[in-house]
Amino acid sequence: MVNQTDRTASSRVPLLDLLRLAAVGAVILYHYGFWGPTSHGAVQVALPALAGVAQYGFLGVPVFFAISGFVIAYSAEGRNAVGFGIARFSRIYPTFVICMTLTFAVTALFGAGHFEVGLKQWFANLFIAATLLGQPYVDTAYWSLVIEVIFYAWITAFIALGLFPRKIDTIILVWLVITFANELTIDAPIFEKIFIADDSGFFVVGLLIYQHYRGRRDARLWALSALALGTAVFQAVHKLERLGAHPEATYDPRVAAALCIASLAIVFLATRIRSVPFPAKFVLAAGGITYPLYLLHMQLGYVIFTATAPHHHSVIVVATIVTVTAFLAWIVWRFLEQRIHCLVKLKLTELADRLGWPSSKTGLTVQ
Repeated sequence: MVNQTDRTASSRVPLLDLLRLAAVGAVILYHYGFWGPTSHGAVQVALPALAGVAQYGFLGVPVFFAISGFVIAYSAEGRNAVGFGIARFSRIYPTFVICMTLTFAVTALFGAGHFEVGLKQWFANLFIAATLLGQPYVDTAYWSLVIEVIFYAWITAFIALGLFPRKIDTIILVWLVITFANELTIDAPIFEKIFIADDSGFFVVGLLIYQHYRGRRDARLWALSALALGTAVFQAVHKLERLGAHPEATYDPRVAAALCIASLAIVFLATRIRSVPFPAKFVLAAGGITYPLYLLHMQLGYVIFTATAPHHHSVIVVATIVTVTAFLAWIVWRFLEQRIHCLVKLKLTELADRLGWPSSKTGLTVQ
């Protein structure tokens, strides 16, 4: 789950910022109303009365992936591979380190008995894909960030090879063929990870929505869009097999499919609406806090929830926890992320220039 609020995208597609906030709200509902602290060794789900609705909140993450596909295509315009890589790294990594370290500190101080962390774990998490170094994530929600990074790596490689966006139809078709070839045959975990075979349909839907946004209307676009939407629905339903391991799971595949289609349709419609009846600063803040809020809400919230047990008024406790983490996310976004992002981007751009790797196609830095 990554902050996609690039300056140009947020100003021209403001409803996507609000959709990001809605998507992270769905994930929060899922984590506190269904999956909950019980999956992490605690004594109770925070909001069990909401389980029937909350169990479908997992779809908030793949909706983020669809938005990511759109905004990454937007962000890649005018940038070469170096510029795109710098922009993505400076956008996601500093905020990740801040939020991961804060979560680690809170867990170390107050998580004894349910949540254990160590310095080796913190160090491994600095590389985001901590499990490759034999350590668990400080917060298991980081799995989606790994997926995002893999997606960025592919786009960077395609830009470097001159294939993106020039050969986007071929890229999409090959990607979906690989997805189904793996899912319907060997189902190899390594291919699943490398080619994002569990979520490729959502990213592709986002890429194609951007093509439509830029004015494309040919028959091939509609055919690929139908294929991508079908893939996304298949993947959403397929995820239920894993999520069904939860003892309280009562998933209806038809509901998951309908919610998937409706959510992606809303993302599409959002790109057709150029203004919203909210102050621009509010919309910007709504989009800005989603990334740090996603990074902070689960593990840090679970630690607080279990450390203050027992709870006779769970709704009030959860509301307080979400309010506190939202406020922390706002602080991170307002006072840390924006400054550090600009500084890291500037330093990396200067380094690239010194190495003879211009960060834009023209040799000028794209903001």
